[in-house]
Amino acid sequence: MAMALKCFRHLPSLLYRSSFATIRGLPQAPAGCPALLLDGCRQRVHQTMLTRQLATKKAKGKGQTQTRVNISAALVEDIINLEETNEDMQAVVEALKEDFSRNLSVRTSPGALDHIIVVTEDGKFPLNQLGQISQKSPQLMIVNMTNFPESTAAAMKAIRESGMNLNPEVDGTIIRVPIPKVTREHRESLAKLAKQSTNKSKEALRKVRSKSVNQVKKFKSKVSEDTIWLLEKQIQQMADGAAAEMDKLLAAKTKELLG
Repeated sequence: MAMALKCFRHLPSLLYRSSFATIRGLPQAPAGCPALLLDGCRQRVHQTMLTRQLATKKAKGKGQTQTRVNISAALVEDIINLEETNEDMQAVVEALKEDFSRNLSVRTSPGALDHIIVVTEDGKFPLNQLGQISQKSPQLMIVNMTNFPESTAAAMKAIRESGMNLNPEVDGTIIRVPIPKVTREHRESLAKLAKQSTNKSKEALRKVRSKSVNQVKKFKSKVSEDTIWLLEKQIQQMADGAAAEMDKLLAAKTKELLG
């Protein structure tokens, strides 16, 4: 009993020091505190800090615009890895940015054909793995399919259906790809593709969010409702931030395409 009282007398100072948990982790209990009581102290600190965060957010939110939640990843690392969740969401944003840069340009270049996916009997491959792509003139690109002649027809189909307004012509194992004039219709077609790509990326983002929320819900019987609410709120904020980045990318790309 004396040992327990000695440990719990240090709880206020533990709570005070736990405000630095983001960079130092949960505070240490005093020397001599048994492992069982140490775990109890840590759990109590953890729960108290999350409850304080929730109370602060609710208090600030009354009659005001919604306040952002900012949970220390260290406090909830046993439930979910928030840093990993954020990285997964940012990976979706970066993939969209790469797609815009590589495939949605007013001026078609050889690099734009590199990653067109060709469906063959042996599987799916980027065009640049099956053929040698070069630019013969400002108005013409060449795809040499000599190394994989059997995939020439499939490559033709992939280029034609790429959404880049290309109409390839074949001569044996050589595919000629005339570069179309930049018309208003072509610009609008590219802008529509940019919108479609953004919608697909947002769907991928929702999958990441749902996966993370489901992970949190697995701990409903082990942690408080407040903790679950805070974590779901944090995950939603992260998803909203990533979606906002996508909207900015789309707006910039649309402006670039339509002029």
